[in-house]
Amino acid sequence: MIKFKYLILYVEDVEKSINFYQNTFNTQIKFITPEKDYGELLTGETTISFASVSLASSNIKKGFLSSKAGEKPFGIELGFTTDHVEALVEKAVKNGAVLYEDIAVKPWGQKVAYIKDPDNYLVEICTEIQ
Repeated sequence: MIKFKYLILYVEDVEKSINFYQNTFNTQIKFITPEKDYGELLTGETTISFASVSLASSNIKKGFLSSKAGEKPFGIELGFTTDHVEALVEKAVKNGAVLYEDIAVKPWGQKVAYIKDPDNYLVEICTEIQ
Protein backbone atom coordinates (compact mmCIF):
# COMPACT_ATOMS: atom_id res chain seq x y z
CA MET A 1 0.00 0.00 0.00
CA ILE A 2 1.21 3.49 -0.85
CA LYS A 3 0.04 6.42 1.25
CA PHE A 4 0.87 10.14 1.03
CA LYS A 5 1.95 10.71 4.63
CA TYR A 6 3.71 14.06 4.96
CA LEU A 7 4.85 17.26 3.32
CA ILE A 8 8.05 18.86 4.60
CA LEU A 9 8.72 22.58 4.30
CA TYR A 10 12.37 23.61 4.55
CA VAL A 11 12.55 26.67 6.78
CA GLU A 12 15.12 28.78 8.61
CA ASP A 13 13.43 28.57 12.03
CA VAL A 14 11.39 25.41 12.64
CA GLU A 15 9.95 26.58 15.95
CA LYS A 16 8.79 29.92 14.51
CA SER A 17 7.26 28.24 11.46
CA ILE A 18 5.50 25.51 13.40
CA ASN A 19 4.11 28.10 15.83
CA PHE A 20 2.69 30.15 12.93
CA TYR A 21 0.74 27.14 11.66
CA GLN A 22 -0.28 26.06 15.15
CA ASN A 23 -1.55 29.53 16.08
CA THR A 24 -3.15 30.33 12.73
CA PHE A 25 -4.78 27.03 11.75
CA ASN A 26 -5.45 25.60 15.23
CA THR A 27 -3.22 22.59 14.68
CA GLN A 28 -1.34 20.73 17.39
CA ILE A 29 2.35 19.97 17.50
CA LYS A 30 2.84 16.22 17.14
CA PHE A 31 6.62 16.24 17.52
CA ILE A 32 9.61 18.58 17.57
CA THR A 33 13.22 17.53 18.05
CA PRO A 34 15.14 18.80 21.07
CA GLU A 35 17.41 20.64 18.58
CA LYS A 36 14.30 22.24 17.06
CA ASP A 37 15.51 21.36 13.57
CA TYR A 38 12.51 19.16 12.67
CA GLY A 39 8.89 19.17 13.72
CA GLU A 40 5.47 17.85 12.75
CA LEU A 41 1.91 19.11 13.13
CA LEU A 42 -1.21 16.99 13.52
CA THR A 43 -3.24 17.91 10.44
CA GLY A 44 -5.23 14.78 9.66
CA GLU A 45 -3.92 11.86 7.65
CA THR A 46 -1.19 13.92 5.99
CA THR A 47 1.25 15.64 8.32
CA ILE A 48 2.73 19.06 7.64
CA SER A 49 6.35 18.86 8.73
CA PHE A 50 9.15 21.39 8.99
CA ALA A 51 12.88 20.81 8.61
CA SER A 52 15.58 23.39 9.09
CA VAL A 53 17.45 24.39 5.96
CA SER A 54 20.65 23.10 7.59
CA LEU A 55 19.09 19.68 8.31
CA ALA A 56 17.64 19.49 4.80
CA SER A 57 21.02 20.42 3.34
CA SER A 58 22.63 17.51 5.18
CA ASN A 59 20.07 15.15 3.58
CA ILE A 60 19.88 16.66 0.08
CA LYS A 61 23.51 16.70 -1.01
CA LYS A 62 22.78 18.08 -4.50
CA GLY A 63 21.09 21.15 -2.99
CA PHE A 64 17.68 22.75 -3.49
CA LEU A 65 16.08 26.14 -3.95
CA SER A 66 15.21 27.85 -0.68
CA SER A 67 12.03 29.86 -0.27
CA LYS A 68 12.97 33.52 0.20
CA ALA A 69 10.93 36.51 1.33
CA GLY A 70 10.48 39.15 -1.32
CA GLU A 71 10.44 36.60 -4.13
CA LYS A 72 7.48 34.94 -5.79
CA PRO A 73 6.41 31.78 -3.96
CA PHE A 74 7.10 28.34 -5.40
CA GLY A 75 4.49 26.88 -7.76
CA ILE A 76 2.95 24.76 -5.03
CA GLU A 77 0.46 25.52 -2.29
CA LEU A 78 -0.86 24.20 0.99
CA GLY A 79 -4.65 24.33 1.23
CA PHE A 80 -6.84 24.88 4.29
CA THR A 81 -10.62 24.89 4.17
CA THR A 82 -12.88 26.89 6.45
CA ASP A 83 -16.39 28.29 6.55
CA HIS A 84 -14.90 31.66 7.58
CA VAL A 85 -12.35 32.63 4.92
CA GLU A 86 -12.26 36.33 5.84
CA ALA A 87 -11.63 35.66 9.52
CA LEU A 88 -8.90 33.08 8.84
CA VAL A 89 -7.12 35.33 6.33
CA GLU A 90 -7.22 38.17 8.88
CA LYS A 91 -5.83 35.85 11.59
CA ALA A 92 -3.05 34.62 9.27
CA VAL A 93 -1.99 38.17 8.42
CA LYS A 94 -2.07 39.14 12.10
CA ASN A 95 0.23 36.15 12.78
CA GLY A 96 2.79 37.22 10.18
CA ALA A 97 1.48 36.10 6.78
CA VAL A 98 1.21 38.39 3.76
CA LEU A 99 -1.98 38.58 1.71
CA TYR A 100 -1.01 37.48 -1.80
CA GLU A 101 -4.38 37.26 -3.60
CA ASP A 102 -7.49 38.78 -2.07
CA ILE A 103 -10.64 36.75 -1.52
CA ALA A 104 -12.48 35.86 -4.71
CA VAL A 105 -15.56 33.77 -5.40
CA LYS A 106 -15.01 31.21 -8.13
CA PRO A 107 -17.71 30.49 -10.76
CA TRP A 108 -18.50 27.24 -8.91
CA GLY A 109 -19.20 29.19 -5.69
CA GLN A 110 -16.01 28.47 -3.77
CA LYS A 111 -14.48 31.39 -1.83
CA VAL A 112 -10.67 31.45 -2.19
CA ALA A 113 -7.78 33.62 -0.95
CA TYR A 114 -4.01 33.18 -1.02
CA ILE A 115 -1.45 34.19 1.58
CA LYS A 116 2.30 33.78 1.82
CA ASP A 117 3.32 32.31 5.17
CA PRO A 118 6.29 33.84 7.04
CA ASP A 119 8.62 31.51 5.09
CA ASN A 120 7.17 32.64 1.74
CA TYR A 121 5.24 29.42 1.08
CA LEU A 122 1.90 29.85 -0.68
CA VAL A 123 -1.19 28.91 1.33
CA GLU A 124 -4.72 28.76 -0.04
CA ILE A 125 -7.54 29.52 2.40
CA CYS A 126 -10.89 28.53 0.97
CA THR A 127 -14.33 27.09 1.50
CA GLU A 128 -15.00 23.46 0.62
CA ILE A 129 -16.05 22.74 -2.96
CA GLN A 130 -19.69 21.76 -2.82
